[in-house]
Amino acid sequence: MNLRPRREAGELESEILAALWASSQPMTPGDVLKELGGSLAYTTVMTTLARLFEKGLVARRRSGRSYSYSPSVREADLAARRFRTMLDRGHDRDAVLQGFVGELSPDEERALRALLSDEDRRREEQP
Repeated sequence: MNLRPRREAGELESEILAALWASSQPMTPGDVLKELGGSLAYTTVMTTLARLFEKGLVARRRSGRSYSYSPSVREADLAARRFRTMLDRGHDRDAVLQGFVGELSPDEERALRALLSDEDRRREEQP
């Protein structure tokens, strides 16, 4: 009987990507499994890495009889892409944005304001 709660959709992919981003070199499925604590089946990690490769989120190269993997997208870029997807799926875009902004710390809010101001200036300078 498995007493461990089931992972949320995409959680394992996120954990694997986090391990790859934290590594300074490509990782084999065995390396990833070890980094995640070894509680998963090797084939689960291997299958998830293959799916990440198919989605274009990781690159792979031959490493013996297996592959080694490295991220092909930056963490910040993927987070921005996911936020954009959530925004596009929302029926009430203003509510989604309000929910996001409402969760920001004062420092994050200042950073967002500065980024928006910089973007406004950049757009005004374009012909």
